Amino acid sequence: MAEQVRAAVRTAPGTTELREFPMPDVPDDGALLKVEVAGICGTDVKMYARPPFADPVIMGHENVGVIARAGRTFRERKGLAEGDRIFVEHYVGCFRCEWCHAGEYRHCEATDWRTNPDARRYGYTSAANPYHLWGGFAEYLYLPWNAVTHKVPDGVTAELAGLVTPLSNGIEWALVTGGVRYASTVLIQGPGQQGLSQVVACKQAGASLVIVTGTSRDAARLALAKELGADVVVDVTREDPLERVMEITGGRGVDVVLDCTAGAGTAPLLLGVDALKRREGTMVVQGELAAFPDFPLKKITEKSISLRSARGHSYRSCELALEQLASGRFPLERLATHTFGLADADRAIRTVGGEFGDGAVHVSLLPWEQAA
Repeated sequence: MAEQVRAAVRTAPGTTELREFPMPDVPDDGALLKVEVAGICGTDVKMYARPPFADPVIMGHENVGVIARAGRTFRERKGLAEGDRIFVEHYVGCFRCEWCHAGEYRHCEATDWRTNPDARRYGYTSAANPYHLWGGFAEYLYLPWNAVTHKVPDGVTAELAGLVTPLSNGIEWALVTGGVRYASTVLIQGPGQQGLSQVVACKQAGASLVIVTGTSRDAARLALAKELGADVVVDVTREDPLERVMEITGGRGVDVVLDCTAGAGTAPLLLGVDALKRREGTMVVQGELAAFPDFPLKKITEKSISLRSARGHSYRSCELALEQLASGRFPLERLATHTFGLADADRAIRTVGGEFGDGAVHVSLLPWEQAA
């Protein structure tokens, strides 16, 4: 095994450098993952442009690879062996607090970078910390005893397994947070990787109607939404989305709105409030708006709308995502649109951000792929 590990390191806002780190010694309760795929999402784009804390950071929080080396205690505790392909969640909880004991380690203070400057979370933690390899934009990833791992089923390729994070988010946000179930009617705003993943989750749950909205720039994604099971797609730049939703639902509105527009302003939330049924609908939103003047609280309370926040995923949602990938029921490989080598990390992130065309859905970094 090599004595040095190559990594793409964010050294300043919008800046990446290839660096080498010493191969870490693996303790008895730790392991080393040979990274095959590191997925990139919209959060990476924002954090690349405006890092919330000091660099250097090895980004990459959607990681799949093969266990290259593992201590005996790690193998026994995880039920894993060297050579196993796994998906690694980005949370690294303490497993002592009330949240971890409840299975909600995503809320653990030890992995919450927003409130804990010394938090451990893949793709967010400084490479200056011990073991250095805290992100998937590297040839190897360090796995401590409290890494959360999932064994990838036989027949699921590494690149396909790289979709687990957006797919598990889709399952968590649509089914658990949003409460989508059999015969639900759903409006999904935004046909990016999260929105498309939610299409799959809603159809798998038995939703009777799934409407997806986007813009003219999203034409290819809207077409893919149809392939994945959406009943109706609406181009909001060509049609009035509220009129269209009411026409489709016979004036009743939908049961659930899932907002995946990622900071597109207040318009999607206002549309969602109006598009929900008259009483007790549910809207799931992402926290992208710094301010919302004239927030329609009166209308929300009058309609008894439940406003819920989308935040990460659970262990069960990741397991369900892997089962979904293994089933082959949906053409999920269509979500994986672009791959890049380690030397092209900067371009990969910018491709997700739309700087190089509009066709990207899910972009993956392959650390062992040589640059063209």
